[in-house]
Amino acid sequence: MLRASDSSDADDDPSLEAIVGLLFLLTADLRQRFTDRAALFDLSFAQAMALRELDDPLPMRDLADRLCCDASNVTGIVDRLEARGLVERRTVAGDRRVKHIVLTEAGRAVREEHRQGFTNDLPLLHDLTPEDRRQLAVLLRRSVGEGRTSV
Repeated sequence: MLRASDSSDADDDPSLEAIVGLLFLLTADLRQRFTDRAALFDLSFAQAMALRELDDPLPMRDLADRLCCDASNVTGIVDRLEARGLVERRTVAGDRRVKHIVLTEAGRAVREEHRQGFTNDLPLLHDLTPEDRRQLAVLLRRSVGEGRTSV
């Protein structure tokens, strides 16, 4: 369990355990805020994440990979989003078996409103200087692997 003394600003060389504890606290907080914000749009966490990942049309398999879940789970997620008119399935020219998931205009609007509200609800990030944000982005990209995320 993370103790307050583990995350002290005075600690010039925090232990790896302290850093891991802080990352867990941060990710738990982000996930809860994201989930709470998604609920305002009557979306589950997984549905909101799917909308977030659909910058470009994606095959179902790729969306499943990005959501770190089985393709069968994505089918249900996409079914519910499609029923609400937020996404649509499109066949790919040359291979009718492959379905790309595409945001509709309504889906783009919901995603954008969710994104704006979510990022506006993160005072910690707003308190960072531009240089702090740059350094944080560099460290986070390095920690997840440069090509793994679209951030």
